[in-house]
Amino acid sequence: MSANKAFSVLCLLLTLLGSGQLFAQKTKSQLEQEKRENLRKIAEAEKILSDTESEKKNSIGQLRALNQQIRARESLINGLNQEISLLNGEISDLSIIVSALQADLKNLKAEYSAMIYSSYKANHGYSKITFLFSSKTFNQLFMRLKYLEQYSEARKIQAREIEEVSNELAAQRSEVEEKRTEQKGLLDQQLAENKKLLRLKSKQSKIVQELTHKEKQLKQELADRKKAVERLDNLIAEIVRKELERSKNLSSTAIANEEEISGLFEASKNKLAWPVETGFISSQFGKHPHPVMKGIMQDNPGIDIQTGTNEMVKSVFDGKVIQIAYVPGMYNVVIMQHGEYYTVYSRLKDVIVKKGAMIPKGESLGTVHTDNDGVSEVHFEVWKNYAKLNPEQWLVKK
Repeated sequence: MSANKAFSVLCLLLTLLGSGQLFAQKTKSQLEQEKRENLRKIAEAEKILSDTESEKKNSIGQLRALNQQIRARESLINGLNQEISLLNGEISDLSIIVSALQADLKNLKAEYSAMIYSSYKANHGYSKITFLFSSKTFNQLFMRLKYLEQYSEARKIQAREIEEVSNELAAQRSEVEEKRTEQKGLLDQQLAENKKLLRLKSKQSKIVQELTHKEKQLKQELADRKKAVERLDNLIAEIVRKELERSKNLSSTAIANEEEISGLFEASKNKLAWPVETGFISSQFGKHPHPVMKGIMQDNPGIDIQTGTNEMVKSVFDGKVIQIAYVPGMYNVVIMQHGEYYTVYSRLKDVIVKKGAMIPKGESLGTVHTDNDGVSEVHFEVWKNYAKLNPEQWLVKK
């Protein structure tokens, strides 16, 4: 393969691998974004865990905060693994480029040496002047002059190619070293996170073991919770019944207005802001296993969000405060209406809005309640008339 052709092939290789790295760079940006999000979740869970640990006793809330931190750390480690894998691919690509550059540089230098040697042999060691003026005819002189010009230009081109390949080789080697340094940093971070994860899992195992010995207490708490949920269900169902009765006497204009509000709320599915600024879903919607007691299922008509002490609970959408009540076990409750939809906020320590008030989204309704175990948790529900909906499908993904 000639030097020009080899250099062209090398340029094509650099372009193809470069475009691949640009594509991979997008994935790397996504991984870095996920890393920042996981670090945020870890810091948030650590703060919430610290609040529960201040009470110096193990609880379900403490276990859930610990589980959340473990999930976030596992996700962080998984992201680090993907970043390391991505870097391995980039280093491999760069190694291919370096090998190709080294081979091409060797060929270019060999061809350059061969060109000079061949020229020397052809001229029998004569100088350029001697070579020119030893011509027997003017035509031969002219041809030799053209040959020397072409030879000189070819040498310049060859020299430029050698310089370009040498510079590119140095740049690629430098990039490989940068990638290896970055790789080492990620491996160190991965090792540190794995150690933290092992400590968290050891702590998790200890808490589960201690809570297992409190089965009687946990069963009582579960029974109390079930009764509290039933009281809240009955309250909401009665409000819905009254509102459906009231809607029968509405004017066509009022009905159209409520339908518009319902449509706006429905269009906000997967876009609603969370009712608290910080926190995580500690208990999901529907039936799911108890976190400690094996074989025990619990049924949640909404979701529970564990958050920080004195966190403000906010409206997720524009609406009317249709009811404020106190429900034993669920504490203070605020129910808002959005056409045929209802959002329910319970386990509030206090309420700062009035019944009948029109509240914009994001406005504070009250403060979250903190129990004797130091757990601050808001219970949130979404209803469409009598139907209970999964709030996770309405809130924006965090």
